[in-house]
Amino acid sequence: MTMSLETSRTLNALGMLAVSLVLIGAYFYQFLLYELPCPLCLLQRVGFVAVGFGLGLNLLYGPRPRHYALVLIAAISGGCVSIRQILLHIVPGTGHYGSPVMGLHYYTWAGICFFLIILGTSIMMLSENQYEKDDVLSHSERFGGSSLAKFAFILMLFLGIANAVSTLLECGPGICDDPPTDYKFLDELEKSE
Repeated sequence: MTMSLETSRTLNALGMLAVSLVLIGAYFYQFLLYELPCPLCLLQRVGFVAVGFGLGLNLLYGPRPRHYALVLIAAISGGCVSIRQILLHIVPGTGHYGSPVMGLHYYTWAGICFFLIILGTSIMMLSENQYEKDDVLSHSERFGGSSLAKFAFILMLFLGIANAVSTLLECGPGICDDPPTDYKFLDELEKSE
């Protein structure tokens, strides 16, 4: 299997956009439907942001096996968390967390997405041609002039920062409530005034 550096960059950018869409969907439920994420949901989001980090390294510095390894480690970690949550709710009568999306809950979709990320990353790693440029890309070569790669990177960077801020607002500096009922940090600020 052969793949050029440009094709690899495009596929990494598209993968980053797909991960961004998952996070945007989660924020839609959090902010517009006021379904606060549980602690396990937050850990799954961290997994998606970490996947985006690995893909972003490929966009900035060119594809490297170690960048793909970070993507795989993040996807396996996030997948383990989503499987844990699926197993918590699989027993009849235990209920579920959050509203279903097309018949499945966020944690089930997250498990499917993490599996697809592992599969896609493994396929991407099969092409050795993308690694041929061994020297580090110069500043002008980063993103290869690709607007798609720049947009995907900036969007993921924004979503990663938004994830950190929204988690701080929901959980405060301590342990998150399970299940969360409100933005704990904002409540504590109101009480202190």
